[in-house]
Amino acid sequence: MNAPVSDPLVAPGCDQAFAELMDKRALAVPPVGEVTITGSDPFWRTPVRAGETTAAVLGAIGVASNDIWEARTGGRQKVSVDLRHAAATLRTVDYSQAERADGSWETLSIPDHMKAMIAVTQPWPTRDGAYFLPHLNLPHLAQRVLGVLKCDFTPASVRAAVGRWNADDLEAAIAAVGACGARVRSAEEWLAHPQGQYLAAQPILDIRRIGDGPRLDLPAGSRPLSGIRVLDFTRILAGPICGRTLAEHGAEVLMVTAPHLPQTPEHVRDTSHGKRSCFLDFSDPAQLERAKALALTSDIIVGGYRPGRLEAWGLSPEEIAAKKPGHVHVTVSCYGSGGPFAERAGWEQVGQAVSGIAHAHGAWIGDGTPKLIFATVCDYLTGYLGGYGALLALGKRIREGGSWHVNVSLCQSAMLVLRQGIIEGFQDAPETLTEEELATLRVVTDTAAYGRIRTLGPALGMSETPVHWATPTPVPGGDKPEWLPR
Repeated sequence: MNAPVSDPLVAPGCDQAFAELMDKRALAVPPVGEVTITGSDPFWRTPVRAGETTAAVLGAIGVASNDIWEARTGGRQKVSVDLRHAAATLRTVDYSQAERADGSWETLSIPDHMKAMIAVTQPWPTRDGAYFLPHLNLPHLAQRVLGVLKCDFTPASVRAAVGRWNADDLEAAIAAVGACGARVRSAEEWLAHPQGQYLAAQPILDIRRIGDGPRLDLPAGSRPLSGIRVLDFTRILAGPICGRTLAEHGAEVLMVTAPHLPQTPEHVRDTSHGKRSCFLDFSDPAQLERAKALALTSDIIVGGYRPGRLEAWGLSPEEIAAKKPGHVHVTVSCYGSGGPFAERAGWEQVGQAVSGIAHAHGAWIGDGTPKLIFATVCDYLTGYLGGYGALLALGKRIREGGSWHVNVSLCQSAMLVLRQGIIEGFQDAPETLTEEELATLRVVTDTAAYGRIRTLGPALGMSETPVHWATPTPVPGGDKPEWLPR
């Protein structure tokens, strides 16, 4: 047990990030002893404090859920986070297993196409002595990048092609065709860039009132978010984590995608616990109208499409709030709500590259060239922060009414991690939980899509309403596009 460093029992190393998040909550400090965060980095073999930052965000989620629980019941709960468990959730896919016919368990490996993507989506040296990371995940996006680079989908070919460009020119060319990639920058270079300057001037959570609305009367229920309806318009990876976080506190979360849209199946499996899943093709006017009807009967929308897409479909935060006063909208992006890069799309690796994480990690690992952290720290942190922002916005709606728009971004999450400083002595960090720990932390479920599986359960503890997934991960598109009766 770590000694307390403030009224909550927050472990040293987590306290700075936790204090920043509590400042955004803008309420009284949680009662003495309400929050306990134990453990310290390093968990991952990296100099950045990925585990401690994650633990702090999960502790903040517990406080925000407690605020809603207090509005519901008049009482508060104890909140607890173990840092090792929290850090391990940044790679949930490593802990997913399927039961064999003989009752033993087999780890579900990463597909070969994902391994190939990882091999080419790396920082490569450019002609002008910098580094550039091209992102080649989904097939249609990879083809755009390869069209600019005029090369094959192999590490050697991509490396050679990147080496023929100056970094800034390649960054602009990739953005011009709607593809994804970024010049690798140090944290100092990012903060000197106009996009970094924009984000540095913004709070970690951008929560804005976008309209009037009634105070929220919470539906009846035994969990903090019982009766709250969440429409999840997201894919891969931060947005689904936001929706999953809300499901862990009792919300009804309905994922909406279309069968033709590309996915990464292993992430669908591991980020869909506690949700329902339906298909709607927005290119069909009738199906788009059904999506709008769901939006107008939801409490929260989580959106992760490229900037401008939901607006084009008539599903912008402002349009929904105008028709459904009191609505909450969470927007998940790479670069945030403004600045010169705001319209650009991005992924985990792009967030690490552009913000300074890959530079800091590489400066301490191996030969000092930029390197990605294997943990998906930007995606998961952004998803958790989106869940925290949604809970804070619901709390505002309970206390004062109004419609609210929450913006979270991969780059802002990376900057939060870097603000916590650098640590040493990480070379022998475990990077995985022990079998003894997993014996108490795993969750086993029977699923229609994947059979009997077990995975790493939620890392946040709540004393009276244990955080859990009420339903197993669903069959993609296996549910009707409608809400369950309250």
